[in-house]
Amino acid sequence: MRIGLIGLGRIGAFHADTLAALDGVDELVVTDPVGAAVDAVTGRIPKARAVDSPQALLDAGVDGVVVAAATNVHAELLEAALARGVATFCEKPVAGTIGEAVRMQELAAQAGAPVQIGYPRRFDPAFVAARDAVRDGSLGRVHTVRSTTLDPAPPPAAYLAVSGGIFRDCSVHDFDAVRWVTGQEVVSVYAVGVTDPDAPAEMYRDHGDHTSVSTLLTMSDGAIGVVSNTRTNARGYDVRLEVHGVSDAVAAGLDDGLPLRPTQPGVAWPAGPPHTFFMDRLAEAFRVELATFCRVAAGEIPSPCTVDDAMGTAWAAEAATLSAIEGRPVTIAEVQDRALV
Repeated sequence: MRIGLIGLGRIGAFHADTLAALDGVDELVVTDPVGAAVDAVTGRIPKARAVDSPQALLDAGVDGVVVAAATNVHAELLEAALARGVATFCEKPVAGTIGEAVRMQELAAQAGAPVQIGYPRRFDPAFVAARDAVRDGSLGRVHTVRSTTLDPAPPPAAYLAVSGGIFRDCSVHDFDAVRWVTGQEVVSVYAVGVTDPDAPAEMYRDHGDHTSVSTLLTMSDGAIGVVSNTRTNARGYDVRLEVHGVSDAVAAGLDDGLPLRPTQPGVAWPAGPPHTFFMDRLAEAFRVELATFCRVAAGEIPSPCTVDDAMGTAWAAEAATLSAIEGRPVTIAEVQDRALV
């Protein structure tokens, strides 16, 4: 297969290595406006060939395209790929604004090519096992799900300025995990956020963002979701999920790389060293996710995360953003009504 890759920042460069290592990928066609990023990828990956624009990439006869560019250009790149009938993997979120996301949902429904939205926890073995435990009934009725994403350091300021805020670019992974594992939809949210007073204003306060947030989710079956996020977890990269039922409870992410220091006397777990970034904690999930997309592009299987599916997560992020601003619970129905008038 010939796969196109648009965007060679930190996640795009990581995807380049992952895609190049897949047996089914014969050539990788890449593009990015930053020449040094292109040179870095083509210099280390023999399969990679550079073109000077997304248009040239789509003209190169690719079998599928991976969109890993900045959030604010997801919609235009996804639209261009769909107009060509090219199977597309688009990193979350679907688009930079909820209005654009709704439009992409409409376009994807009419398109002749599949779209897969990037939520790698759906491919992490531990998260898959947690979902299986819910599905097979061994936990009994699920009453609480706790999902955590704690980053050791923030992304670059330029990324944060166009990311849409922590709920839209970080918490969405947790919102999606809670939805996917439980099989339930978010009905309402209550979110709060704080900003470290020492954090640079241009990274957070200047565009209404936070360094740490928490969100309570009410699910369609009455279960409670508890989501915690921060940009500044100095001990390491912490991604966990707990599912508590009336009969049993399970947890994903409790490995020896868990970035927590126990205080119980005589307890040495976790053995460490802590995970330092999403690339090491979720490396296998990303590999399986992109290998799955190649099968989607080849027409072997349907998309495991369509735009329709991902919109449930997008609405939750929109509600959380509004909730934190206004200091009150917000229903999904309310943000949908606001966006669709």
